[in-house]
Amino acid sequence: MSDILRVARRELGAFFGSPVAYLFIGAFLAVSLFVFFWVDAFFARNIADARPLFDWMPVLLIFLCAALTMRLWSEERRAGTLETLMTLPVPTLHLVLGKFLAGLALVAIALALTLPIPLTVSVLGPMDWGPVIGAYLATLLLASAYLAIGLFVSSRTDNPIVALIGTTLVGALLYLIGTPALTGLVGHGGGELLRLIGSGSRFESVTRGVIDLRDLVYYLSIVGAFLALTLYSLERLRWAESDANRRHHRRWTLVTGLAVANLLAANLWLGAIGNARVDLTEGRVYSISEATRTYLGQLQEPLLIRGYFSADTHPLLAPLVPQIRDLLREYQIAGGGRVQVEFVDPQRSPELEREAGEQYGIRPVAFQTATKYQASVVNSYFDLLIKYGDQFETLGFQDLIDVKVQGETDLDVRLRNPEYDLTRVIRKVLYGYQGAGDLFANLTEPVHFRGFISPADRLPEPLPELRADLESILSELAAKGGERFHFEIQDPAAGDGALAQTIAEQFGFEPLVVSLLDPTPFYFYMVLESGDQAVPVPLPESLDRAGLTRTIEAGIKRFAPGVLRTIALYTPPSTPGMFGEPAAGPGYGLLQETLRTGFNLRETDLTSGQVPEETDLLMVVGPEALDERQQFAIDQFLMQGGTVILAASSFDLDLAGGSIAAQAAPTGLEDWLAHQGVTLEPSLVLDPKNTPFPIPVQRDLGGFTVEEIQTLDYPYFPDVRSDGLAQDSGITSGLGQITMNWSSPIQVDAEKNADRRVIELIRSSSGSWTSESENMQPDFETHGTLGFARGEDRGSRVLAVAVEGHFDSAFAGRPSPLLEDTPSEETAPEDADAHAIDPDTGEPVEEKTPVISGVVESSPASARLILIGSSTFLSDTAISLATEATQSRYLKPLELIQNAVDWSLEDRGLLTLRGRGQFNRLLEPVGREGRLFWETLNYVLALAGLALVYWLYRRSRARRERTDEAILGDLPRA
Repeated sequence: MSDILRVARRELGAFFGSPVAYLFIGAFLAVSLFVFFWVDAFFARNIADARPLFDWMPVLLIFLCAALTMRLWSEERRAGTLETLMTLPVPTLHLVLGKFLAGLALVAIALALTLPIPLTVSVLGPMDWGPVIGAYLATLLLASAYLAIGLFVSSRTDNPIVALIGTTLVGALLYLIGTPALTGLVGHGGGELLRLIGSGSRFESVTRGVIDLRDLVYYLSIVGAFLALTLYSLERLRWAESDANRRHHRRWTLVTGLAVANLLAANLWLGAIGNARVDLTEGRVYSISEATRTYLGQLQEPLLIRGYFSADTHPLLAPLVPQIRDLLREYQIAGGGRVQVEFVDPQRSPELEREAGEQYGIRPVAFQTATKYQASVVNSYFDLLIKYGDQFETLGFQDLIDVKVQGETDLDVRLRNPEYDLTRVIRKVLYGYQGAGDLFANLTEPVHFRGFISPADRLPEPLPELRADLESILSELAAKGGERFHFEIQDPAAGDGALAQTIAEQFGFEPLVVSLLDPTPFYFYMVLESGDQAVPVPLPESLDRAGLTRTIEAGIKRFAPGVLRTIALYTPPSTPGMFGEPAAGPGYGLLQETLRTGFNLRETDLTSGQVPEETDLLMVVGPEALDERQQFAIDQFLMQGGTVILAASSFDLDLAGGSIAAQAAPTGLEDWLAHQGVTLEPSLVLDPKNTPFPIPVQRDLGGFTVEEIQTLDYPYFPDVRSDGLAQDSGITSGLGQITMNWSSPIQVDAEKNADRRVIELIRSSSGSWTSESENMQPDFETHGTLGFARGEDRGSRVLAVAVEGHFDSAFAGRPSPLLEDTPSEETAPEDADAHAIDPDTGEPVEEKTPVISGVVESSPASARLILIGSSTFLSDTAISLATEATQSRYLKPLELIQNAVDWSLEDRGLLTLRGRGQFNRLLEPVGREGRLFWETLNYVLALAGLALVYWLYRRSRARRERTDEAILGDLPRA
């Protein structure tokens, strides 16, 4: 080893003793900085990662390594010093390794001087250091391969220019093999093989932050093969042409050939091993998590995951297929034989293509591609089918990928969050299949039904019949459930009334009446209990056997962890457009589509005064002047121990027509929220830390007004980062960042919430203020860069809060709003049995089902209220604007809602997976002066680093010269 290090020091001294080292390092730093800040436009890209620094490395290193190695052996041959080296008492292998290590050390020094770039990124945003470590390792491995190639080519010629060109050609060929230019010509299977051979595609695999044994062996095999060839090439120069040495020569050739063949064959031997790897990414993005293993552990039937991928597809999608294949292989291993993975090309099998289209709705997508010779359209499949029992879901390319627009024609395409996308669908089909089977199969504890119901002779019609149906239904459920289900029915009015008092205190159950004119009290309440949980069961709106069955089964499912949940969603009614135009309104299509991917979604307008009976969670988005019946529906769902997620603002925003209009708009829930201890203030929050927004700006040109669209800071879009997100709640701890468009601040009444658990989920920055103005247009001439006057009431505001515990009904002590006045006996028709006749049509009018309603006056401790001070941030328009600003799909608002739903329903397995998208790590807001400062600082640090290397070399050389002089001075004089 000492010989190798001495040779390496000698070569490094030669590098730094001439301009070679400084030119190499200077060129490396200059190109790296130029690509990072100019070509890939780091600040405009707005992603907190160092990937642009390494994207060009496979190409850059080809030329730099070729220039570095072109003289290492060819100059020795040209100058005639090779013979001297070969006669030294140092093995040729040591000479080869010494020169190789010298070149690698110079590359490592150049790489070390680029460290200020990732350090800058980590200061400006939440960077994941795993991919950075992987990228530096990948760069060293790639440089090793190119250096080994350069050493071999240099050993074959005495002309450095020929060595430079030869190394460049061989390195470029190795890189081009795995590029889309070639892989797109041979189809999916052949393209995947070429990507395994290409140095660039292997480099991209490591830069993700995944250190795969196959990638390490690939680079090490190239290094070993070309170093062996270099050694063989130099040994050939020693050989004499005498016959006595021919056997020795053949032995050298055979050993070298076998060594190279075995090194290359090692890649084939390890090709089937996909789990020998280390995931360095934060949260192990590319590895199976415990949450996924938990869901896979619940499988009782085979789970089929089938990939439909065409051989001829878009070149930006083709490199993603091996990543999906590796991930699915991990699912197959984690499933323990219960997960079956298949990959098919439907276009090569008409039967599979017909089955995919007819049974699963999978169809090809037309991608427009362009080559050197022509533009064409490719009809390609890029889909996944997940099937469990009779339940199935599909994922198309839009569900699996994320696209970052870097220019008019430059797109960065990556898998969005593959494990989360797969696991959420697996959970949905698993729960859907379990929910359709045995109702009691997933219960962890027995369920006890308690009915607090008056005798049949004291019940108004049609409740006596409903009571009989209830007893029949409960008997059937008890027969099916066995020891897992019990029931009892009690009359609260019996005895001394102690039971009536107990249920009033515990559940808030008060006597019911049919109408205000018939105040005869009775009881008809139902409760399901399991462990320490108690869930009130509401009466079905239809008051029939079928509705009662659905209600009770929905209540039982709330105790089963593996059942698909139902969400009732209220959104404001859209305003019909004029002259046949589409309905106007903010639109919440993306929210609805997102909720449908993991839950049963029921849309409701709450006008009946009741929430659908099978509802597990109620979500109210953008309420507008809700009437008393709608308020009552929300109130009673909360009193029954449910969770209400309310996204509302005190202002109504209109983004139609290319301008921003706002007006104060009551939600109808102001008094109800105040009763529950939270208040939505009649103002909006402005924050100096905000997200840029494409704003229409008017300029006055001598009386002529010009309207332009400019991307400017917009204080009404608070940009909330980790310091403003509650880290002790699963709803926001993994969110990282969110933009809260046009948010109203929330006040929490500490006295009313003294006995409840209150979590302030989202807060604005300490420099924020509020405004009650309806003018949303910025005035930059008057108010400077922010466009709005800064308020005096600066301070952090609560923008979202979660409250859990006992709540009191706002309708306590009042009759139910659902009760209607009944006609008196004096005004009753003579023929009471006759059907009512519509005076306009003359046809019988169907009698309405009587409403049985009371007021549940208090909730159990499991009730939750989540209030978000904005509804606009969930609208399609706001998400579209944020997507346009970030040049990638901005889904943080939807992630927040999904987290809130999972947290509320106690199914929190996906909380750790959601939000790990490839483009979710955004930079902190930095002004123009800040961007110039950080960019200039990196230029200065690069020059300072180069000067430091020069100073260290000069100091080391001076120390070595002094040592040599001292040694010479101690020698005896002749």
